[in-house]
Amino acid sequence: MDQIVEWAKELQSLAQAGLFYGHDIYDKERYERIRDISAEMMLMRADVPAEKIKGLFCGDEGYQTPKIDTRAAIFRDGKILLVCEKGKWSLPGGWCEFNLSPADNTIKETKEEAGLDVSVKMVIAVQDRDKHNLLPLAEEKCNEEQIRMCFDACQSDGWTVVFD
Repeated sequence: MDQIVEWAKELQSLAQAGLFYGHDIYDKERYERIRDISAEMMLMRADVPAEKIKGLFCGDEGYQTPKIDTRAAIFRDGKILLVCEKGKWSLPGGWCEFNLSPADNTIKETKEEAGLDVSVKMVIAVQDRDKHNLLPLAEEKCNEEQIRMCFDACQSDGWTVVFD
């Protein structure tokens, strides 16, 4: 990945922590400026509208922690269910709600996106999205390699969870 992008993400994270833990008004102003600079750095590299970058980099409050996204792999007759959102195909799922477990979130998201009542049977993988989610599917959600892994897990009697 581009070093400027990595620095922008790190600066945003440090600024976010400073805003959360800092008490001095002048320090908070400095951390806000660092956060703004990180968003400006990202804008130089990303092919994303400025409003989206500003929302992602400047809209979060509190100590920054990883955001968890869950996806459901639902099979029938050797086929996997994909849902279409904004012209992109993906496994049903989404960001975890703060008050739901990953399993409960997967159930909720599948109901919302596919209209199906499901139960969670197993975890297939825990992955860092920056290392895996590439075109041509809904790039921020899943990729072909992950869907193949779901098929492998479905056909395996002794699947071992994949961790990054």
